Amino acid sequence: MREEDIQSRQLFSRREILVSAGAAGAIWLMTGTRSQAQAASDTPQPLCLVRPEQTEGPYFVDERLNRTDIRSDPSNGTISPGTQLALTFDISRVHAGECRPVPNAQVDVWHCDALGIYSDVRDPGFSTVGQKFLRGYQLTDAHGAARFLTIYPGWYPIRTVHIHFKIRTAPMARKRYEFTSQLYFPDELTDRVHTALPYLSQGRRRVRNHQDFIFYDGGEQLILKPSITNGGYTATVPIGLELS
Repeated sequence: MREEDIQSRQLFSRREILVSAGAAGAIWLMTGTRSQAQAASDTPQPLCLVRPEQTEGPYFVDERLNRTDIRSDPSNGTISPGTQLALTFDISRVHAGECRPVPNAQVDVWHCDALGIYSDVRDPGFSTVGQKFLRGYQLTDAHGAARFLTIYPGWYPIRTVHIHFKIRTAPMARKRYEFTSQLYFPDELTDRVHTALPYLSQGRRRVRNHQDFIFYDGGEQLILKPSITNGGYTATVPIGLELS
């Protein structure tokens, strides 16, 4: 048996195990490997591997802000300073071993600014009620894509650097589906980004990925792989959902 066939079988077996587990709120990440059946038909199709759901956290606010650029505060037009990050979610549905695009799914994104502050919340250290920076949602297009322009997040005590996201299916779906999780960054990249202002004024962060109490529960499977662009970084998050 050829080595590539052995690898294909191993990956397919892994997927079967994950599907049979049937974990509630499972999230699936598309890969570029073909199953045996797909290899036989010579039609490339992605396999789907399970990824973990993680806590929503205390700072989700359903602002209903439909926008791609979430850097600005609609209340006064100011732009949150920081290294630019272009983030694309590719949302698919897992069915019969295939991943098909999910149009009109609502993808919400929210995270802290370069100094570790969230908008529109009251916290022991700050109050930003009425401000709405670094929050927003997009509906996926016909290809299942939702795009955001934001900044690389800063840090705040007890947490590593992260971005929150929530996916909700359109109301016309047979069964409304909601999935919430978080995205992380390679520690070495964060170290590099945070040497510049305005991050530098916050000082050295206290928690790295492996020290984070939420990251340890599957965070390795949610780390972004950003690429450098002229304006900062770009990253794609290919996700498949197990929808009924």
